[in-house]
Amino acid sequence: ILHRIDVGVVIDLEPARTEDPALSIAGAVQSQKLAVRAISRLQSLPGGDIKLLCDTVVESVKDLTGYDRVMVYKFHEDEHGEVVAESKRPDLEPYIGLHYPATDIPQASRFLFKQNRVRMIVDCNASPVRVVQEETLTQPLCLIGSTLRAPHGCHAQYMANMGSIASLTLAVVINGSNSTRLWGLVVGHHTSARCVPFPLRYACEFLMQAFGLQLNMELQLACQMSEKRILKTQTVLCDMLLRDSPTGIVMQKPSIMDLVKCDGAALYYNGKYYALGVSPTELQIKDIIDWLLAKHGNLTGLSTESLADAGYPGAASLGDAVCGMAVACISSRDYLFWYRSHTGKEIKWGGAKHHPEDKDDGSRMHPRSSFKAFLEVVKRRSLAWES
Repeated sequence: ILHRIDVGVVIDLEPARTEDPALSIAGAVQSQKLAVRAISRLQSLPGGDIKLLCDTVVESVKDLTGYDRVMVYKFHEDEHGEVVAESKRPDLEPYIGLHYPATDIPQASRFLFKQNRVRMIVDCNASPVRVVQEETLTQPLCLIGSTLRAPHGCHAQYMANMGSIASLTLAVVINGSNSTRLWGLVVGHHTSARCVPFPLRYACEFLMQAFGLQLNMELQLACQMSEKRILKTQTVLCDMLLRDSPTGIVMQKPSIMDLVKCDGAALYYNGKYYALGVSPTELQIKDIIDWLLAKHGNLTGLSTESLADAGYPGAASLGDAVCGMAVACISSRDYLFWYRSHTGKEIKWGGAKHHPEDKDDGSRMHPRSSFKAFLEVVKRRSLAWES
């Protein structure tokens, strides 16, 4: 297995087990046929269901590789991860729905996954072998792209802590208009040493390319649907603003509260306050406006799931009734408001949420010692607003 580095070509030589049918020409062809069949299965799925797409890909990878557990691990906007799909041996503890801090997979590791999209660890307990290097090479040999690179000691401990001996990690890369991004990972774990031969790994990489394309199509479709909803909302709002009186957007039906999923809405116009549903008092809204002018005076709008996190000093006085807020500035003193109450959301974390020293400096890693579910009740936050 060859890859190029700055000083030449690195050749990885893996043991060719004669008893392994996947290593024969017929076996390699069969591996590709299995991948093509799995891709056809993905492409035949009904559109608009990313969960079904992820469920199908874990089943396909498990069938191809034979790992005890295969998961789809999605990276959220704040870079923490979540297990969104899983296929496993019946006796294993489920990880589906568990969240993990961003520091579990540092930025340096994520960068490597974009470069080297398939990573296999046959046995995390195997002793690493020192590289014997030609003396004329002045710099240590770069093994970043090597399939035989030994796992980081921290990662080996991480695997041991979760009862895993072998793993296969496949990068899910989404191609944007100007760049590529690591959407997530498809990860296989096995409770004993396991080697997936190169033809099967190559077939899995081929499957990931198709999965990434299919996923990208679904994400683009969801984005287009969102844009249509926003455009429709803007059109209706413009019609409302053209009513005989600006106050008609709160006094008449449909009102601004019907435009957006919310618990309350309001208009502040010509120094007067018109409120609907669960809303702050007039004194509180004047305080919010003063804060907006002082901290966000150059913005035409603002949305937040948590006024406390956004830095509003009076957030505590609003309680759970008004946690999230979206505001549109009509003029320097006229505003439209939408409010959302506390959502009571629960997040299951895989072990403790944060290690006291967990700060992602891009290189340091801490092995997770616990994978038991840890429930966090999210306080003083509303549902997220659509962009």
